[in-house]
Amino acid sequence: GRIGARVLVRSCMRKAGFAAMDTVWLGTDFDGAFAQYVKVPEGEVFPIACDWTDAELATLPCAYGTAENMIQRAGIRPGQRVLIPGASGGVGSALIQLLKRRDAEVVAISTGAKRDALRHLGAARVLDRADDPIATLGAESMDVVIDNVGGAAFGGMLKLLRRGGRYVSSGAIAGPVVALDLRDMYLKDIALIGCTAWDAPVFPDLVSYVERGEIRPLLAATYPLDQIAAAQAAFQEKRHIGKIVLIPPPRH
Repeated sequence: GRIGARVLVRSCMRKAGFAAMDTVWLGTDFDGAFAQYVKVPEGEVFPIACDWTDAELATLPCAYGTAENMIQRAGIRPGQRVLIPGASGGVGSALIQLLKRRDAEVVAISTGAKRDALRHLGAARVLDRADDPIATLGAESMDVVIDNVGGAAFGGMLKLLRRGGRYVSSGAIAGPVVALDLRDMYLKDIALIGCTAWDAPVFPDLVSYVERGEIRPLLAATYPLDQIAAAQAAFQEKRHIGKIVLIPPPRH
């Protein structure tokens, strides 16, 4: 059995197996994300052998799984140029590492104070949010845009894509309702790829990257579970890079 083993729980579960898209999310569809204990199906528990701390391992399941799923869906290959708006968040910073291990060229967008940290993570270039991406990078300069920001900048993201490019999203931080010029989409043969349900290889692949030392944890801070309100307040300030982790009290 797995009693005493170190394990990770896959936070995006397929309700009816991988033949269907129906999902059940830990913390969204059932309690457990902010809990000391959780009960999940045995098939959603993955043993992991590494030297990461428990808090470091806790940074993985949601952000890295979401990032890896988008990368796999987009079919990103070595040498391709990938733009990441909102690169300093949990998903964005995971994307930089996961794209770097694939030898893709990463262009990130973030605030000035975080730019050096994102370059250290592996971004080849970091734009400030105040920059005009089209003026800075040029139209049709990107193979893929992985965008969880949305909002008013959406239209420009499509103009940045080359012909046959892919636009991938699993979120809409700056606003879900966007202006889409269909000519940008169809004249350039762009694929719009929506991502929520994780595909079968995603989580086992992540575990293998950790076990082989190909990615590293991005632990911004830890808080005791009973200080969850302070942790949420720190999260809302958005001064961090990576993930904030809650530590449950020790077992008696």
